[in-house]
Amino acid sequence: MTDAVSSHVEHADEAPVGETRSKARSLTYHVILCAASIVMLYPLLWMLASSFRPENEIFGNPSIWPSVFSLDAYVRGWNGLQVSFGTFYWNSLVIAVLSVIGNVMACSLAAFAFARLHFWGRNFWFALMLGTLMLPYHVTLIPQYILFLNLDWVNTILPLVVPKFLASDAFFIFLLVQFFRGIPRELDEAAMMDGCGPWRIYWKVILPLSVPALATAAVFTFIWTWDDFFAPLVYLNDISNYTVQLGLRGFVDSTGKSDWGALFAMSVLALLPIFIFFLLFQKLLIQGIATTGMKR
Repeated sequence: MTDAVSSHVEHADEAPVGETRSKARSLTYHVILCAASIVMLYPLLWMLASSFRPENEIFGNPSIWPSVFSLDAYVRGWNGLQVSFGTFYWNSLVIAVLSVIGNVMACSLAAFAFARLHFWGRNFWFALMLGTLMLPYHVTLIPQYILFLNLDWVNTILPLVVPKFLASDAFFIFLLVQFFRGIPRELDEAAMMDGCGPWRIYWKVILPLSVPALATAAVFTFIWTWDDFFAPLVYLNDISNYTVQLGLRGFVDSTGKSDWGALFAMSVLALLPIFIFFLLFQKLLIQGIATTGMKR
């Protein structure tokens, strides 16, 4: 009886010790993560603070809290180039929205064909499509540029938008194929028994069940298109057609004086659409990543 009581007391003493160690370990992990987050966010916070500083204090003050708040950089940045920065915003928004619509429509149709339809050479064409992921963009740049030049599309948004409507992004096709394959085929068979063809199965069955994956494709398309610098640099020559990323380059002059305050102010505004778009679709984005092949 005494031994049993002693054993119970020892286990009771060990339990708080183990719980204390677990809490200490968890606290240590959280402190490390918070410290790493501060290190990663410091450049962004410094840029935000610098957008409110006078020009002569930007590189002389390493703190993230400006001593003097000023909106002059935002005024200079918005009206400091040949055209208003709002023009760049509008151009980027049009290109990004059209790219999202084109990618979601075209890539979902291609993915439905690979995941649900049976046709000759399906596995071969799917493997060939995946092979295009290994090609660097620069390999196809010159042939594409010659093609668009012959079509008289250079200096327009067409080279940046039309390929999206032709399912040119194999990554999103693969992403959606992985998701579509997880949808039970019994739903297709039930729809066929009700008289549905492939198009109605795609529209009435597959798409409603694939909102998380479609949202993931939409968010990544928007972010990558909005942040794209190289493709607009190649195809857009007129400043009135510039996107936000090309407009930001106008504040940096390698041969003269650069307006860093205006650059940081417009960079902050350039981040807002991505931040808002991510917040709106955050839940669907996380759900889509968790239920597709991206987590593998």
